[in-house]
Amino acid sequence: MGIHVVKVPDIGEGIAEVELVEWRVRPGDTVAEDQPLADVMTDKATVEVPSPVAGKVIATHGNAGDTLAVGSELARLEAQTAGSAEDSERVEHSDSALGRPRGSGDPATLGPTTLDSLPASAGTKGRGNDEPREVPSVRASAARAPSAPSPSAPKEKPLASPSVRRHARELAVDLSEIGGTGPEGRVTHEDLVRHAAGGIAKPAIPRRYAEREGEHPVPVMGMRRQIALHMQASLKIPHFTYVEEIDVTDLEDLRSRLNERFASARGRLTVLPFLMRAIVLSVPAFPQINARFDDDNGIVTRFDAVHIGIATQTDAGLMVPVVRHAEARDLWASAAELARLAQAARAGKATRDELSGSTITITSLGAMGGIVTTPVINAPEVAIVGVNRIVERPVVLERAVVPRRLMNLSSSFDHRVIDGAHGAEFVQALKGYLECPALLFVE
Repeated sequence: MGIHVVKVPDIGEGIAEVELVEWRVRPGDTVAEDQPLADVMTDKATVEVPSPVAGKVIATHGNAGDTLAVGSELARLEAQTAGSAEDSERVEHSDSALGRPRGSGDPATLGPTTLDSLPASAGTKGRGNDEPREVPSVRASAARAPSAPSPSAPKEKPLASPSVRRHARELAVDLSEIGGTGPEGRVTHEDLVRHAAGGIAKPAIPRRYAEREGEHPVPVMGMRRQIALHMQASLKIPHFTYVEEIDVTDLEDLRSRLNERFASARGRLTVLPFLMRAIVLSVPAFPQINARFDDDNGIVTRFDAVHIGIATQTDAGLMVPVVRHAEARDLWASAAELARLAQAARAGKATRDELSGSTITITSLGAMGGIVTTPVINAPEVAIVGVNRIVERPVVLERAVVPRRLMNLSSSFDHRVIDGAHGAEFVQALKGYLECPALLFVE
């Protein structure tokens, strides 16, 4: 038998440390080759670290929430493969570069948030010959997608988020005994509560004026920590927010007619594809809006291409998938790409490329969009457009009071590089296109 030291993987892109999100195993557990040992996170990528061999876990290092240096020891395994006495006394190390054995060559760069397998090989003793042995790669996801367990694993690992797993440990409940009611059989907090109550959800007895006790510390870690750090960095930007009311009555009439005629063949349209087209048509006159600011070097980079980030709420937290080259898409192509990216983000399958590279962002809470918001700029961008909900109100129009559908745009700009007048003029340009939607189709 041999002792294998599993190191914190080199994620690439100059990453020097990662956050330990969750252990999948404990000392004493028997694991199969390629079975996940732990989840680590950097930026918006949650990475599964697989076992390089089948064997027994004899030591783990670090707790959930700890920051670990790349190349530091993560776990120690006792391999179950037969070998010579010399092999049994030798410590074999798994390289820190994406789970490759030492000497396997240059590591591949971790590009997307969900990685394809990146197999590597190296000569390994104790296998009867010197043939290369394939070592499993690290796989990642924006919000970890569960991997199929190895057939040799003792039982199938239930699907559950890290917070549900912590809740289960607090209740001393075995997740494998619970039938999950979430997507793809995922165990939810409600499933835990029902199980702890004997399988029957007991209705709470209302006590309007009863005092409440209890404190519930929730560690800020994983995706939530990355969001917090990004928001903290973004709020260093001197924002100014400009709010304008848009009469979308004609736009909504057009959208309804287009959906009636083309929805079955091309898909349904929301307001967002129209707003995306309005942004595409407006930015040539305001190139400083469709830009990123490198404040360390004092450089504003303006882009001809319009890559629109769409702020999307997922179970793992806020993500911003990117519709690339919106200038080359019509309404239906934009809507289809929006739907595809939103589904990928919520399923935890969006790639790193799909979650990066935006030049301007749209944020919308849909029906919960409120009347006014103060959007936070998605740094290093310099502008974000916020969509508020549509309401019907009486409006005086040509000396008559008529019902109109109105929507506010709440947009924020980086005041270091965008003057207030330019931000306001940009929003007025959007208003012109949205209030007269025929202009969206006139070049």
